[in-house]
Amino acid sequence: MPIFIYTHLESYIRDLYKTLSINNPRQLDIEKIASMLNINVYYGASNYRVGNNVILKKSTKPREWQMFAHELCHCLRHVGNQLNMHYLFVDLQEYQADHFAYHFCVPTFMLANLREVSVDIITRLFNVEYDFALRRLEMYQSKILSKGVHA
Repeated sequence: MPIFIYTHLESYIRDLYKTLSINNPRQLDIEKIASMLNINVYYGASNYRVGNNVILKKSTKPREWQMFAHELCHCLRHVGNQLNMHYLFVDLQEYQADHFAYHFCVPTFMLANLREVSVDIITRLFNVEYDFALRRLEMYQSKILSKGVHA
């Protein structure tokens, strides 16, 4: 199994999951994680976060999981009201939340434990959409190819 040099975000997510005693993809569940983090999840007309409340638009389970991760980033790592922010700062927070979602939904430490990694395996094991799995696989392979891994 390769030994990864984790980015700050990958380490943050690995440590968060370890704190929650989550070690494998079968444990990735919106309701359980939200409860352990004292986050309230509601369903509404769009996706957003207010304080420790995450509002999700009803959709497929994979889409809801991805949107939960995006909004969770805002809860855990961002402060302030985007309505009062400069648009460039809002853009930065949205980029960060998207990036967080890839790593939260499909954590590197879990990918590294798999014998085989493919888009189909990621889609099935991590309950994410095909395009999301494809992008996450590209990120993972790029990490390996850029020598972010040591034997």
